[in-house]
Amino acid sequence: MTIKILIIDDEERMCWALERALSHENYQVVTATRGLQGIELAKTTEPSMVILDLKMPDIDGIEVLKEIKTINPSIPVIIITAHGTIDTAIEAMKIGATDYITKPFKLEELKVHVKQALHLSNLENQVDFLRQELGKKYGKIVGQSDAIKEITLLIRQVAKTGATVLITGESGTGKEVTAVEIHNASNRADKPFVAVNCAALPEQLLESELFGHEKGAFTGATTKKKGRFEIADKGTIFLDEIGEMPISMQAKLLRVLQERCFERVGGTETIHVDVRVIATTNIELATAIANGTFREDLYYRLNVMRISMPPLRARKEDIPLLVNHFLEKFDPSRSKKISAGAMKILTRYDWPGNIRELQNAIERALIVCQDAEILPVHFPKELLNSLEKTTTPVINLTEGSFSLEELEKHLIIKALEKHNNNQTKVAKYLGISRPTLLYRLKKYGI
Repeated sequence: MTIKILIIDDEERMCWALERALSHENYQVVTATRGLQGIELAKTTEPSMVILDLKMPDIDGIEVLKEIKTINPSIPVIIITAHGTIDTAIEAMKIGATDYITKPFKLEELKVHVKQALHLSNLENQVDFLRQELGKKYGKIVGQSDAIKEITLLIRQVAKTGATVLITGESGTGKEVTAVEIHNASNRADKPFVAVNCAALPEQLLESELFGHEKGAFTGATTKKKGRFEIADKGTIFLDEIGEMPISMQAKLLRVLQERCFERVGGTETIHVDVRVIATTNIELATAIANGTFREDLYYRLNVMRISMPPLRARKEDIPLLVNHFLEKFDPSRSKKISAGAMKILTRYDWPGNIRELQNAIERALIVCQDAEILPVHFPKELLNSLEKTTTPVINLTEGSFSLEELEKHLIIKALEKHNNNQTKVAKYLGISRPTLLYRLKKYGI
């Protein structure tokens, strides 16, 4: 893609010289000799970067910079300034300028500044992209309950520090999402976020995964490999399900947390790292310590800052927000909506699998629902069976297997019995429109 550079300088000879020099570097150059003209060109030509002289006849260069940053906050701007106005250039840097160069300067010097500014802008764009991808992979914290507000506050507080964080909670409560939120809100956000599932690998492989290995360290080690701690240097390492880590590996991890150094498997070189550690567990570590399966000293080293994630059943007021979040995630066009009856079912269920189970239920409902509205019948029968056992039944399910159509028909029949065949009340009860109800009555011959 051709890089377009906008030059704003009231000296026509300067514009001509810069345009000629930069064109030879295969940049596309647009020039303006007035500040207001430059602002308009910044809007219409969408340049990749701007070279701006602070001394303009019609409008102050600082004001031009502010307008350009309003148009595109991420655009790199190189300021041209005279020796006597360096303070103004520094002020421009505070506003958002990328770099400045003082007159007189050599064209080769300017080319270096341009390449550096474009390189920095490209790196920042890559970081933004990777951060967005990380957010897509792990999601985001959704909710307005008091519990979630408290956790959001804790995230902001702990993110500013380099403290080790232990996140506890049942499976599916959003521990991974919280870890990513802490990383993204920290001063390490532009550095790696490296995740390791401590329960997924046997001990030897886990040691190699964490600390790396030298060539020939064991059978199959044909090349030297960096470990996750080394890759995460200056960033964050996320140790998922730390409670499942083998006891012998815990001692090696403890040393890294204490001394911030380690050796690769089969190596002798001591490698020092600057890594922020975030660990999670869904088991009670105090019980694991009592059972001898978790080191007490490692627990205290990890438990510097603790965040306890509440189960979804303890924050049911967040369920509608989560449902809409997952509908948006899996159906961005919002071609399907959820009926009032279906939402009622979701808010009554206790969700033993927590947010992950809710997400799966919404994704499944979107797949099996062939109409524009999600109904209770589109949820897993395990969910509906559980509700029947624990609450006043919304539907009466029979034993054995049954199709979705059979369940939907059964649901409508029971609703008609409940409301004495009043179709308006039945439609409202089921959370569907009356024409939709009439269509289904005809479909099932009711």
